[in-house]
Amino acid sequence: MSTRIAFLKGHGTENDFVILPDPENAFDLSPAAVAALCDRRAGIGGDGVLRVVRSAAHPEARAMAGEAEWFMDYRNGDGSIAEMCGNGTRVFARYLQHAGHVAEGDLAIATRAGVKTVHIAKDGDITIGMGRARLPEGDVTVTVGERSWPARNVNMGNPHAVAFVADLAHAGDLHTAPPVSPASAYPDGVNVEFVVDRGPRHVALRVHERGSGETRSCGTGACAVAVAAARRDGADPAVTGTPATYTVDVPGGRLVITERPDGEIEMTGPAVIVAEGEIDAEWLAQALG
Repeated sequence: MSTRIAFLKGHGTENDFVILPDPENAFDLSPAAVAALCDRRAGIGGDGVLRVVRSAAHPEARAMAGEAEWFMDYRNGDGSIAEMCGNGTRVFARYLQHAGHVAEGDLAIATRAGVKTVHIAKDGDITIGMGRARLPEGDVTVTVGERSWPARNVNMGNPHAVAFVADLAHAGDLHTAPPVSPASAYPDGVNVEFVVDRGPRHVALRVHERGSGETRSCGTGACAVAVAAARRDGADPAVTGTPATYTVDVPGGRLVITERPDGEIEMTGPAVIVAEGEIDAEWLAQALG
């Protein structure tokens, strides 16, 4: 291992990530290494790690190499693997632009949830094609303390439980995962969103992200919330034939989510690279020791 490892730090609506360029898939990125890098006191700090790998060089992405040159190997802050991260995909696209791999306009990015279409606009915002939501059947309940709410089960390539509440403070501290029942609905854990209304087609959320705790933003969560709100409001685009657009405020900023009549969902928001530098390999080895 070289004595130094290049990294960058970026965020999308304050959902922040350590970015590790690894085009040839040379790093053995263990869960412990990810957790050490994401430690906000003893490491760089982040909600997760975005490893940048050429699709052709990664066994999980090789089949997508014909559609997307780059694969987003996303890991949660605790080191666990996640299927997809909407804010992370925008930051990943911003890194590709920053590094000179892509320019403004359209591109494709491979993820564990499939190939995602991306548009980098001249005004700086980035739009991600998030695919279609799946709405598994069955009642789901979210509980915090003595309060419980019915929740909508929405899958955006990763699982979500969306609960509409009277006050975001009712979500509690969100340091630990809120209990969701039945447990069988989410055998691999779940992201939980608590949602309040701010105005017509305008909502705000707090989220506990599986493997990361409460985060400042969750892109797939914002999409899940918009889908749940549209169904609640009788604005299902597949029924009305009209796109449904919701403004979703997250603690770290604002996202705009549009669901089209064909079910495809687009998310638009900012993405920023804030720093770049080098990780000391000796520190990383000691952190893992």
